[in-house]
Amino acid sequence: MDVQQQAGFITGSPAPTADEKTWGMLAHLSALVAALLSATALSFVGPLLVLILKGKDSAWVAQHAKRALNFQILICAVVWACGATCVLLPVAIVVGLVGALFSILAGLKANEGQMYRYPIDLQIVK
Repeated sequence: MDVQQQAGFITGSPAPTADEKTWGMLAHLSALVAALLSATALSFVGPLLVLILKGKDSAWVAQHAKRALNFQILICAVVWACGATCVLLPVAIVVGLVGALFSILAGLKANEGQMYRYPIDLQIVK
């Protein structure tokens, strides 16, 4: 099944609307804003807000928000654990930068109307 068919299956329409694409993109990119404001410690807040605000209106947006939220929870946990040791602080920085890169890629895919699967896809929030 190709990506466009998956998107249509989720929403029940052939393709996501422009509004859905924008909110899907914001689900991923809002993590960057939250990460910048909190030094990566609260990057999950952005996708969580998108899920709360628009998740009920669109299953497509909810899927993007959940994927972004799950990934950012993982990133936060790793950053917190590495930062707590102080010795692994450089690892925390690298993990934060890699998380930002994947969030940008996911945001671009969402804006194109496609679903994005993060390399590590733990389903904490279903």
